[in-house]
Amino acid sequence: VSWLFNPTRSEITSLDSGNIDDILNNADVALVNFYADWCRFSQMLHPIFEEASNVIKEEYPDKNQVVFARVDCDQHSDIAQRYRISKYPTLKLFRNGMMMKREYRGQRSVTAIADYIRQQKSNPVREVQDLEEISSLDRSRRNIVGYFEAKDSDNYRTFERVANILHDDCVFLSAFGAISKAERFSGDNVIYKPPGENAPDMVYLGSLTNFDLIYAWTQDKCVPLVREITFENGEELTEEGLPFLILFHMKDDLESLEKFQQEVARQLISEKGTINFLHADCDKFRHPLLHIQKTPADCPVIAIDSFRHMYVFPDFSDLSVPGKLKQFVLDLHSGKLHREFHHGPDPTDVAPGQPIQDLASSPPESSFQKLAPSEHRYTLLREKDEL
Repeated sequence: VSWLFNPTRSEITSLDSGNIDDILNNADVALVNFYADWCRFSQMLHPIFEEASNVIKEEYPDKNQVVFARVDCDQHSDIAQRYRISKYPTLKLFRNGMMMKREYRGQRSVTAIADYIRQQKSNPVREVQDLEEISSLDRSRRNIVGYFEAKDSDNYRTFERVANILHDDCVFLSAFGAISKAERFSGDNVIYKPPGENAPDMVYLGSLTNFDLIYAWTQDKCVPLVREITFENGEELTEEGLPFLILFHMKDDLESLEKFQQEVARQLISEKGTINFLHADCDKFRHPLLHIQKTPADCPVIAIDSFRHMYVFPDFSDLSVPGKLKQFVLDLHSGKLHREFHHGPDPTDVAPGQPIQDLASSPPESSFQKLAPSEHRYTLLREKDEL
């Protein structure tokens, strides 16, 4: 590790409120190190980050192809707040100014970081050489297929840009020229093939050169409204900063999952962006169930985790009652769920003559509190996880 003691050759771009948008918007790929000088892990990462930058710059000399940058979060707390940085150091990937939701969580080594950037620079779209390949797609995945007259076209460049951002969520394929002609009876075409052998295709009907439109359509198809929470993505989901509405169900209980997905779409589509809709395997997530005094035998169970406390939806059988699930979420936002755990039902909810129960207890503690964003989050980091 002699390079640790050599003078650094790298020029890491320091970002501030005056230059951050210009630099990130003009970078194909940017890896940004959000750090704090007092943080030991930040200090240890600096020389590694700089050397990885040196390696990559030799392979991608164009300054806009790959940018390595850093933000001093103590000096620029506004930027840290803008990107919801809750621990140090945090490595975030940006594409053309758009921050990717998955931060870099790999090994903190020169080789690992350089390999990560090479992977990000690889083509996210697989070119199809025969339309027979489309008929044999893995239908357990979400597939987006583009049919274009030419690769050197504005339509395809927009498609490729969308694929760069969403390739972790969907499989992107493309066909060109004579190969794609049979699917271009009305011009260039983009089709979504959802999971399931018999699931019908969906055709994009908007402008193929309007990035915002095609990105919004593709994101809607690639990122499901109800996502599965696992041990691998739990921390990533908490860092989005939104409370969880979770269906706990047995892995093979797809009927309950389908009902939950339908009711979320029917009752709560307007709440997208205020709460995360998730489902979890009861067997794997026994510990959160214990927090609400439930076991896998009680599943399916619906609960909200606010990162302070957990609240249980009274009865799964009430899921399809019009407005019941939405009111549960609205009661979280209004503070009613927390208030009722302490003081019993609101007076307006109590029948005349019925006493108001005073509950001197608190609701069950959050299961995901330790993962949730916190200004003191760095104290929870373990050296083996970060280096």
